[in-house]
Amino acid sequence: MDARGYFVRTGEGRFTATPHVGGAWFVDEQHIAPLLGLLTHLVEVDRDARRGDGLVIARASFDILGRVSLDEVSTTVRTVRPGRSVELIEAVASQGGRAVVILRAWLMASGHTEDLAASPLGPVPPPDAVPTWDPTSVWPGGFISSIEVRRQQFEPGRAVFWARTPLPLIVNEPTSRVAAAVGLLDIANGMTVRADPMTVAFPNVDLTLHLFTEPRGEWIGFDTSVTFGAGGVGVTSSVIHDIRGPVGVMAQSLTIRSNTAGA
Repeated sequence: MDARGYFVRTGEGRFTATPHVGGAWFVDEQHIAPLLGLLTHLVEVDRDARRGDGLVIARASFDILGRVSLDEVSTTVRTVRPGRSVELIEAVASQGGRAVVILRAWLMASGHTEDLAASPLGPVPPPDAVPTWDPTSVWPGGFISSIEVRRQQFEPGRAVFWARTPLPLIVNEPTSRVAAAVGLLDIANGMTVRADPMTVAFPNVDLTLHLFTEPRGEWIGFDTSVTFGAGGVGVTSSVIHDIRGPVGVMAQSLTIRSNTAGA
């Protein structure tokens, strides 16, 4: 298998993961991050095949329905709510006839609001001002080994970090910068751990991204906080940056339990 990327297209709507997609919680299963990027790419491909007026992804909400093996995934895309300036698109990844990840994305018409652009979200230090950090010191797996991370941690569960990868989402198939960025986002929950993942499991069951600016450049920045509640539920909250500043906000719902328990 050609491993110069995260997925190889094996047919219409079908993709096989390369070893670089190996998971962190379970190394013989997929890390979900590249699959989220793949579904985002397929939403954009579907959009571009149907229309040419430049709708942009404003929200991408992923429900992660279970573990995903390294076997082939089948994908489908459909329009849930059509519209001239706003539409809702659904993309589904399945294995063995069972949905494993569902994306619902709101696409909106872009416009010229430069005179109104403003945000209270503050900047973070640029990548070259943040120390290099090796995420394989905490996590195993092919995906974690494939990324470069620079991190400034303030305390367990609170950090600013940047990530990039030299690998494309799909071998020999171009993707947008948005899709490539989404393909990194799911690492947020593991880059500033609040508890030792050898003894406490805290996987996320979803990821919701709101974008107000399309990211540019190879580095994606995270201003991340991890919160554990007292009842077995938590949330990882991140402001997402590119080198120009904040571009969106993201949240991941966590289920917290002893790492001896099954998912």
